[in-house]
Amino acid sequence: MYVDTEILFPNNVIPLLCDRRGEEWRKLVKHVLTLPGDHPELLAFVLMMIRLNGCMECETDSYRAMRGCAACALQTLHRYKGSDQELLRTYAKALSDVERHMAGEEEVRRIA
Repeated sequence: MYVDTEILFPNNVIPLLCDRRGEEWRKLVKHVLTLPGDHPELLAFVLMMIRLNGCMECETDSYRAMRGCAACALQTLHRYKGSDQELLRTYAKALSDVERHMAGEEEVRRIA
């Protein structure tokens, strides 16, 4: 009954999102697909999708979770009322958050 559901947004769903919006979105998705798993830009994309999809509030026994992460992400993008430019701004905010977090970790390593 359960499909492929993760705790948080999984990287393997990203390719499915490529053609779900306009050209700028497609470029972003294709770009992050070329990056290693620990790259800040890929992490920012995943963080953005976690925020958009509401992954933190998803319960494993919910209807949404039972449908799977791919279906949830596709539905989220389909229902998103903002423009691609707004999505790109959301991504930029997530990237800023990731970079700020990583800079803080680097500072802690220098002190230790």
